[in-house]
Amino acid sequence: MSRYTFADLLTSASDPGTSRLSAINMANVLGIQQQELATIAGVHRNTLRTHPDSPRLQAALSDIVCVVSAAVRVEPDFERALFLLKHQPIAVFRHKTILQLIQEGRATDAVDYLDSISGGFVG
Repeated sequence: MSRYTFADLLTSASDPGTSRLSAINMANVLGIQQQELATIAGVHRNTLRTHPDSPRLQAALSDIVCVVSAAVRVEPDFERALFLLKHQPIAVFRHKTILQLIQEGRATDAVDYLDSISGGFVG
């Protein structure tokens, strides 16, 4: 994965000529397979291509953008922030990762957690 910033994520994740996010571009920037992104979003993998405007998919992509925004406040290095989201188990969430929380529909909890540790409190 090349060096990205949060601004690059926003630019790359937008679907040109629309107001929606591109799932395929988002998967590429996050360094995950499209199937994994579909699983996180709770949609069939074909939805990424055939129904990119699916409300469920777009809501999940928006959640990911919000969580990444919070993560880069904790870890300014974009690649390290993504590593945190994908791989770091969090004790207060029964050792789930941030992406697992998003998959469970708990993006708000993930953002709250990241906000708390960016302020120096570790839950």
